[in-house]
Amino acid sequence: MTSSSRPQPYAEVIGDPIAQSKSPAIHNFWLGKQGIDARYEACRVAPGGLPDYLAARRADTGWRGCNVTMPHKQDIIPLLDRLDPLAQSIGAVNTVVREEDGTLVGYNTDVPGFLEPLRDRLDRQHLFRMARILGTGGAARAIIAALSRKGFVLVLAGRNPEKARALLDELATGDDHHAIDLAHFSQATDFAFDDRKGIMDLVVNASPLGMTGQAPLEFDFSHVPPGSVIYDIVTSPLETLFLKEAREAGFETVDGLSMLIGQAAFAFEKFFGTFPPRDSDAELREILLK
Repeated sequence: MTSSSRPQPYAEVIGDPIAQSKSPAIHNFWLGKQGIDARYEACRVAPGGLPDYLAARRADTGWRGCNVTMPHKQDIIPLLDRLDPLAQSIGAVNTVVREEDGTLVGYNTDVPGFLEPLRDRLDRQHLFRMARILGTGGAARAIIAALSRKGFVLVLAGRNPEKARALLDELATGDDHHAIDLAHFSQATDFAFDDRKGIMDLVVNASPLGMTGQAPLEFDFSHVPPGSVIYDIVTSPLETLFLKEAREAGFETVDGLSMLIGQAAFAFEKFFGTFPPRDSDAELREILLK
């Protein structure tokens, strides 16, 4: 087959539902900026359809791989040929790459994507790092692993504290982490925080609470130490009530697009062999917010 007759390279995002995904807009924006003759699409794959989907794509020489979203991040693992060590340790895959011989390799770009907007802070030395993580679903797995590897003591809050404890035991390094009931943070506290100089405090909503169509996140900011960074991975709406109240209380915030764009950038490099132009992030954000 000549190079001119080779199929156009493409990648996809799969999930169920998938119509709301911003990934095609992100990747196609970068492909256009780089002048790469390729495309990126969304493909709805129902839970029972994963084996047939992967079998068909494995045989497709134009297919570079896919991003994986709910509900497939764990179910796809047994169907792959190999896992990157990070994906293996987390037990969740959000990026699948087809190698030239058809081998399917699973990666997790959620970890570097989540950490990316915190990089400047993480490059500094701290006396102590603590993160309060809200939620015990699939997204929390990457966040627990990412932050424990960066030296954070974790407080993981879930509706089921036993599940939270199990996740910490499975994914977090060290044994000084704490699992509590999510309802704990909904009630005001009069706890007097000590001097936080030299401390990095982080509060992360890793749950779907506050997302369009979901119940609100009930959270009282009396639980947040001064100087904390408030991070919400929800992308719809982009300004959740959680972030709005955090800003009004004077906290620095990080929104869900930061993680979404960050993880997409690491996946893009694996699909198309070049890192995307991050100096266009502001323009990309404007497109995604339309």
